Amino acid sequence: MQTENNEGAVALKRNTKRVSPTITHYTYLESPVGRLLLAGDADALMLINFPTGSQALQPKAGWVRDDTMFADAARQLSEYFAGERVAFTMTLEMDGTDFQKDVWTALRKVPFGATVSYGALARLVGRPKASRAVGGANHANPLPIVVPCHRVIGSDRSLTGFGGGLETKQKLLAFENPAEYGRDRQQDLFQGA
Repeated sequence: MQTENNEGAVALKRNTKRVSPTITHYTYLESPVGRLLLAGDADALMLINFPTGSQALQPKAGWVRDDTMFADAARQLSEYFAGERVAFTMTLEMDGTDFQKDVWTALRKVPFGATVSYGALARLVGRPKASRAVGGANHANPLPIVVPCHRVIGSDRSLTGFGGGLETKQKLLAFENPAEYGRDRQQDLFQGA
């Protein structure tokens, strides 16, 4: 959903992802998938947001830009994009339901370069019939990349919804596993759409 702010600029609003009310600061990180918004409080990173897709978000009124506060998170994400990191150790805080948190914990166990289907992820969290609920939790993930929701694909191996847009999802998968998700192979999936 888009709204216009006082200055006439179009601001994007999120309807599905929780944005913690305790977020106080933000910064940006330039990346191969666009300018990422990093936000949180003095203790933890709480949000990573893509500049594209259905869940693009602008900093909220009252958030303070601080380019030093999330230096560790920015460094780790930069190392990831440079091919030097496959797991993250930064301090995180995630605002969600118990079920969402269970899904996000399971997502962190999906290895770099691997993928999992929504059904398989539902089985991992002990709810084998909850594929759609897993999809909803995946969509509500406030910390994509670090909590790798891009690694969840359809049971037929198709790329399905992603808050940062399918092009971003494809780029992340191709970066992690170029043999499986490189541009040539992925174009075949989209030609049938």
